[in-house]
Amino acid sequence: MPSDTEVQGRATPGWGEMLRGGNLLRCLVVSAGMILHAINTFIVVTVMPSIVRDIGGMAFFAWSTTLYVVASLLGGAVCARLLHRLGAQGTYRLALVLFGLGTAACALAPNMAVLLAARLLQGLGAGLLSALSFSMVRLLFPAHLWSRALSVISLAWGVATLAGPAVGGVFAEYGAWRWAFWTTLALVPLMALLVAVALPRDLARAPAPRLPMALLNLGVLAGSVMAVSVGGTSGSLRGNLIGLAVAALGMAWFFRLEATARLHLLPRGGTNPATPLGAAYGAMMMLAFGVNTEIFVPYFLQVLHGVTPLHAGYLSALMSAGWTTGAVLSSGGGRARVMLSMRGGPLVMALSIAVLSAVMPVHDEGGGLVAVIGVCLAAMGLGIGFAWPHLGPRVFAFAADNEKDIAAASITIVLMTTYSFGSALGGVVTNLAGIAVPGGAAGASDAAGWLFTVFTVPPLVAAMLVRRLLRTPLPGAG
Repeated sequence: MPSDTEVQGRATPGWGEMLRGGNLLRCLVVSAGMILHAINTFIVVTVMPSIVRDIGGMAFFAWSTTLYVVASLLGGAVCARLLHRLGAQGTYRLALVLFGLGTAACALAPNMAVLLAARLLQGLGAGLLSALSFSMVRLLFPAHLWSRALSVISLAWGVATLAGPAVGGVFAEYGAWRWAFWTTLALVPLMALLVAVALPRDLARAPAPRLPMALLNLGVLAGSVMAVSVGGTSGSLRGNLIGLAVAALGMAWFFRLEATARLHLLPRGGTNPATPLGAAYGAMMMLAFGVNTEIFVPYFLQVLHGVTPLHAGYLSALMSAGWTTGAVLSSGGGRARVMLSMRGGPLVMALSIAVLSAVMPVHDEGGGLVAVIGVCLAAMGLGIGFAWPHLGPRVFAFAADNEKDIAAASITIVLMTTYSFGSALGGVVTNLAGIAVPGGAAGASDAAGWLFTVFTVPPLVAAMLVRRLLRTPLPGAG
């Protein structure tokens, strides 16, 4: 077990240790998998309108994202078992083959049916890559570097957030959406080479999971995510509400299964916020929940503040840039600094969202409030970035010894589920507030006010969970 000193950072290794020798290559492996997953996500969102104009299938537009998300969740669920059976090298190879085949099939798709099947395959590989990024942090680095390594993953996500829409936009502009997939595919052999060079040959395989996979739990969770994803992209308030209602019932069933059934998908205690592990997962969920407001920011900036689409896209990316910056700044330091980062991060995020609830709804095409909005978006990112690198190590530390690999890979499951529910809830709130009817500036103003007000709550819940988490001594602490 890592000690309190190791996890909370009394030993304060600099970035020099993280980026020296073999650790540099291992950082590249951890970040490359997340970049491949994330940049593909943002590119596809950007080129999907071009795809449906070319091959049709507008009625199934939403399913491209839904199937990808559900497949990514499945990839995260099987990651720990594959690490035991195939080892790290073998699991990476399988993930890259699945992702590569799915990406090539997307590029060649003659119709929407083929594209959807390809997206399912692509999502399975991407989910494995994402889960591997978190799992490799624990397997490749000593405990005192875990927060640094997790900040590298945040940096990778930030790079993809900035690059993905720009790359996708270029291909969409010239009607060359197929080349967006071919370009992504070209990264696959480069990553395969990196994995072959960087991963130690003698890296121990993960221990065998103690119990068989909880297939019922996995099916219920995947069904809930599918319901909320389909409802959230239905384009109607009724569809949003039905999707959320079905998903909420499914999640209640999933939580009951995880708490009472012999087989469970997450590590034992992972769905109970009264346990340290559940509090760590819960804080991650609540912080990630607040991020979903970013989806609507470009629209509000354009309609209410007269910002061009390009500038609106990059203003909204300030949140990702802040997340990356906060993660890098807070990943080192001693115990006092770690405690301050964890306690203060959610509060900074909540305050930033609260300010946005006041300034974003103001109809100001003169642009006078844009700078304030930009600062708030960056501060949102800083808030989650301050806390995020220190939650993952606690997931690793509080999981039982025979469930640590499942705990690490399950971070992907937690995040994919959170993003699905967060985006759907955002759709319901904005629809109820009038973003479509009456629409226009008046509807956007009401929708912005309600959206940011409602989404102030999750980071406040995260703050309470963090306070509870920090009152629990770490395993092995002396």
